[in-house]
Amino acid sequence: MTTTDVTAVARSALEVLAWSRSLVEPALRTAVDTLPSSLSHIAGYHLGWWDERGHPVRVSGGKAIRPALALLCAQAVGGTAAKAVPAAVAVELVHNHSLLHDDVMDGDLTRRHRRTAWTVFGANPAILAGDALLVLALDVLAASEHPAAVEAIQMLTAAVQELLNGQNADLSLEQRSGVELAECVQMAEGKTAALIGCACALGAAFGGGRPEQVGYLRGFGRHLGLAFQHVDDLLGIWGDPAVTGKPVHSDLCSRKKSFPVVAVLTSQTPAGRELAELYHRDQPLSGTDAARAAELIDIAGGRAWGQAQADDLLAQAMRELQSASPAPRAAAELGALARLATHRDH
Repeated sequence: MTTTDVTAVARSALEVLAWSRSLVEPALRTAVDTLPSSLSHIAGYHLGWWDERGHPVRVSGGKAIRPALALLCAQAVGGTAAKAVPAAVAVELVHNHSLLHDDVMDGDLTRRHRRTAWTVFGANPAILAGDALLVLALDVLAASEHPAAVEAIQMLTAAVQELLNGQNADLSLEQRSGVELAECVQMAEGKTAALIGCACALGAAFGGGRPEQVGYLRGFGRHLGLAFQHVDDLLGIWGDPAVTGKPVHSDLCSRKKSFPVVAVLTSQTPAGRELAELYHRDQPLSGTDAARAAELIDIAGGRAWGQAQADDLLAQAMRELQSASPAPRAAAELGALARLATHRDH
């Protein structure tokens, strides 16, 4: 089959995401249903399955890119998506564990166009629900009885340790006035890239991939994760609230040390110095201040730089993918999913 033929039969990124949800969501619901009712109630609300009273609703639970990557990586090494469903469920549970905790730590009031779980149920119950999802992820892998289950648990726990370290670094950076870009990269490698890399590695392991294939696909995911974070940071400043589910300039109002912000703060430009004055004030940024900060970042080139970084990291990810000698159709679909993740509207 030629490259043109493969491209013709490969599904679009949106088709892949719909397919992934159809495989993963039933298993995800089954897993969450095993939790104590008080915790499954909070988790189901967070995942968009029901309202705060437990009445069924249908709202977005996010794109669920990580489980889709796991399923495609299983196919990329010659395995089946069905065998990799436990891996996909596990990474989605861990991801949502981190979101429940992040929302509490960041004080975020909205996620996915509605109130965050902690604002509905309280901070402590939301934290406990996040803890429950983390433990449940390990249980799902153990219960799969897959030959790679023990290795998968070790890979996932290592990724979670990186994630937690990255989140801790993120909180620390918010309290400091002087932050270097290298510190932001290290933080994002833990907070975002580790779990996306793990999703790809778990999928490859459950697909029966050779160790070198698992390694290359982990590298693909890690580079993609860093690119994803660059784009996420752009959306945190310029994203459309109708798309992001968060207020305009939300990251600036909370004075987050995101990639484009730090790039400009360390640029030694007039715009960078004015941005530093805004960021180092004692009082919160007003809407007008945040709009000016966004303008300064754009003027100093932070917006263009962020997208260029994402594009370069995507190219590196694609080289790692090709090094894994993937099945052609799965490779084409992984490429489409990677491009969707790094070129969201902003």
